[in-house]
Amino acid sequence: MDSALLEKFKKILLDQRQEILDRALDTVNELRVQGENYPDPTDRASMEIDRSLTLRLRERERHLLNKIDSALERISVGNFGICDQCGSEIGIPRLEARPVTTLCIDCKTAQEEMEKQRGD
Repeated sequence: MDSALLEKFKKILLDQRQEILDRALDTVNELRVQGENYPDPTDRASMEIDRSLTLRLRERERHLLNKIDSALERISVGNFGICDQCGSEIGIPRLEARPVTTLCIDCKTAQEEMEKQRGD
C-alpha cells in the first residue's frame, strides 16, 4: 500500500479516535451534571435507562478505541491492510468501510459462516 493511502487511513483512524474520546469526555461531564434528585420514580427510571444505554455505548466505543489503536500500530510497523489469517492484502473498499479490520473479506466470511454453524 502506498504512503498516501496509508496517511489517508491514519487520518481516518485518528479522527475516529478523537471523536470517541470527545464523546467519552462529554459523557463524563453529563454524568456529573445528572446527579440531580428525581422525586418522580418514573423520571428517575427513565434517567437510569438513558444512563445505562449511554454507558453501554461508551463501553462498545472503548473496544473500538482499542481496535483503532491496534490499526494505528499496524500502520506504524508496516503491516496495515494485511489479513491476519491468510496474509493476503485486504481490499481497499473493505478498509474504507472498516479501517480497523484485520481480516480480508474471504476470511471474515468464512469466520462468520463457522460462527453461524456453531450457533454463536
